[in-house]
Amino acid sequence: MTETTRQPDLKTVAPVQETTSGRIHVCLPPSDRSDLETTLRNLSEAFAGQDIVASTPDAVPTDLQFPQLTLVHASSSAPSQASIVPAAADYVNAWTAARDTNAGAIVVLGPQPASVAPATLQRLAQSVLHGQDLVVARYPTGLREGLINSSILYPLTRSLFSNPLRYPLPIDVALSPRMAERLATAGQHLTAANQSAAFIWPVAEAVFARCRTCDVAGDARTLPQPAQDDLGDVLATFVGSLFADAEAKAAFWQRAQLTGRSNPRHLEHAPEISSRQEDPVDPAPMMEQFRRGYAKFHDLWSLVMPPNSLLSLKKLSAATPDRFILSDALWARTVYDFLLAFRLRIVPREQLLAAFTPLYRAWAASHALLAANDAVKAEQLVERVALAFESDKPYLIARWRWPDRFNP
Repeated sequence: MTETTRQPDLKTVAPVQETTSGRIHVCLPPSDRSDLETTLRNLSEAFAGQDIVASTPDAVPTDLQFPQLTLVHASSSAPSQASIVPAAADYVNAWTAARDTNAGAIVVLGPQPASVAPATLQRLAQSVLHGQDLVVARYPTGLREGLINSSILYPLTRSLFSNPLRYPLPIDVALSPRMAERLATAGQHLTAANQSAAFIWPVAEAVFARCRTCDVAGDARTLPQPAQDDLGDVLATFVGSLFADAEAKAAFWQRAQLTGRSNPRHLEHAPEISSRQEDPVDPAPMMEQFRRGYAKFHDLWSLVMPPNSLLSLKKLSAATPDRFILSDALWARTVYDFLLAFRLRIVPREQLLAAFTPLYRAWAASHALLAANDAVKAEQLVERVALAFESDKPYLIARWRWPDRFNP
């Protein structure tokens, strides 16, 4: 974004008061007419008999009429930048559109909203109306889906903020008015700096603000895909954003009350597992990509990681395919070491995140080998990884506070 746009003066808005309003405001992303019509039909079905307002950044068709649903045009202070999840501009625009409607629940939908089932919409909104501040939709995923979240975003967020929500960067989310205002305020700082596409991390913001959080099961929806084709670019975008947010909130997540373990998830309820048939995952190509990365980035890794981790990676690079196992403890320590290197700028951040990609491939190969194409077992492995992150959090805190004592 090259033009400077006028931002809503969120700081001057009076503090949001708790509301008992049953009105629901749904903020839609840009959509074509067909998708908009389908989305409105789903909203009308989900909230039959309830007071609902939907806002769209697109022109409002005059011939689309649904009972008890008011469709309004949302004037955007910054263009929507959502490609896979709502971004900073989307949260700013959502609060700008919803704050004067006296809504008790504000639902922000990500790209391709026509695929969100009425039952999912209802669960999201009703959870907020019953007292939650942040409600995240939890969608069925297959063995190949959501692996960056499973390996990094989820376990790192859970460890840092002691919150077990499975998807810390949600596609679809419902907010109380105070939560919507908080996310918009965070988004305003980014849009004012021409970073409208930057991510906001709602779970971290909710924990920081002592807001109530939960997730709800979502029926299958079309999962948006990243615009980038290269895995390294995708990792740099998501992991770099999470690392930057962790750095900004470091004083908070090091507090004593956040150093314990979060409540364990009940695996029989979350997350949902896709029922569609999938071809078996072949880990061999990822193993080979890791080996090439080991040869290319070993010298850089030696600046970031301690000798015992480097020795384990050397052994892994020589392992036969049936013994290619990256331990949970080593993976947690690796992510923490790269987070620390990101903070200390040991090497340029772009170069650092590029060097991280082969290590992620090693985790994905090991995960595929251990899961053996069993989705339930795969989820159990993810929970085991999250526990390893929580167990090693004291290492991260010690190195964060006294980095010179822990030079590799």
